[in-house]
Amino acid sequence: MQKILLIQTAFIGDVVLATALVEKIHASVPAVQIDFLLRKGNESLLKNNPHINEVLIWDKKNNKTKNLFGLISQIRKKQYDKVINIQRYFSTGLLTAFSGAKETIGFDKNPLSFLFSKKIKHVFDVNHPKHEVEKNNELVNAFTDDHFYPPALFPSTKDKAYVEPYTKTPFITMTPSSVWFTKQYPLNKWADLIKILSAQYKIYLLGGKDNIAECEQLLNTCSNQNIEILAGKLSFLQSAALMKQAVMNYTNDSAPLHFASAVNAPVTAIFCSTIPAFGYTPLSDKSYIVETSEKLSCRPCGLHGKKACPLGHFNCGNTILTEQLLKPIVQI
Repeated sequence: MQKILLIQTAFIGDVVLATALVEKIHASVPAVQIDFLLRKGNESLLKNNPHINEVLIWDKKNNKTKNLFGLISQIRKKQYDKVINIQRYFSTGLLTAFSGAKETIGFDKNPLSFLFSKKIKHVFDVNHPKHEVEKNNELVNAFTDDHFYPPALFPSTKDKAYVEPYTKTPFITMTPSSVWFTKQYPLNKWADLIKILSAQYKIYLLGGKDNIAECEQLLNTCSNQNIEILAGKLSFLQSAALMKQAVMNYTNDSAPLHFASAVNAPVTAIFCSTIPAFGYTPLSDKSYIVETSEKLSCRPCGLHGKKACPLGHFNCGNTILTEQLLKPIVQI
C-alpha cells in the first residue's frame, strides 16, 4: 500500500481547501494510506474523514522550532512513498525536503523546492484566474486523473443531531467577522440585511469565541427575536452541518465560505478588498459572489486583508448594496 503525506499547516480555510486533494487521491489511487499534517487547533476539521489514516499535528505556538524538528524525525520513521507540500514556506519546505520520502512534491515558489523530487509551477495571474483547489490539484495530477474534486468535510451523526434543534424553521446563517478588517463587510450593513431577512427567516450568527462581541453588537442593533448568536457555541463540523441545512449562508471572503463548499451548502460570499480572481471563490452548486459595482482603482489593495483601509474610506465594502445580497435569496 502506497503511503502519502499531505502538508498544509496554514489556516482553517487552507486546510478545508486541501481536503480536495484527499478526495482526489483516494478516488484515483487503488490502495493508498493518506496522512495529513496540519497546525495544532485545526485537527478537528479532519475528524470523521474516512479517507485519512492519521493526522499529524505541529504545535506552532509552543516550542515551534523544537516541534518542527521533532516532526521531521516522526515523518522519517513513517517512510512515506510521497510527501506533498501544499505550502510555499521555508518551514514546510524543510519538512518535505528532509522527510526521507521516495518522492517529494511541492510548488516551485517554496524556497527549498530545489531539494524536492518534483516541483510544480505555481501561477498567480488575476487575468487568467484559477481556483486554489485547481492549483493544488496540479501537485498530484501526474499520478491521479484530471477530474476536479471539491473539498469535503464530514460532520458526524452527533454533529448533525446537535444542530437539528436549530433547523425546525427556515433559517439563514451569517458569519459577519473576519480576521482582517478589509475582508469584513461593515457591521452596519450586516444590520441592514438582517432587518430585512429576519422578518421571514430565523437568523443565526456564526463565528468563534473571538467573534461574540461583534455578534452581540449586531444583536443589540437589530433588536429582533429572530436572531440568535451561535458564535463560540458550535465546533467547525457542527457549523458545517448547520450551514448545510440553511436557506442561505452569508460569509465574508474567509473560512466559512469554504465550509459551505465542503458540504455543498448554499452560500453568498461577500468580497470587499479582495477579489474573486484571487481564486478563493465558493464551489457549492448554489453559490453567489457579491462585490462592489464601483470601479475602484485601489481594489484590491493586497493579496490578503489588511487591519484597516489604507485610504480610510473602505469603499470596497461600503459601496456594496443590500439589494445585491438579497438577489440570491430571490433566485433560490
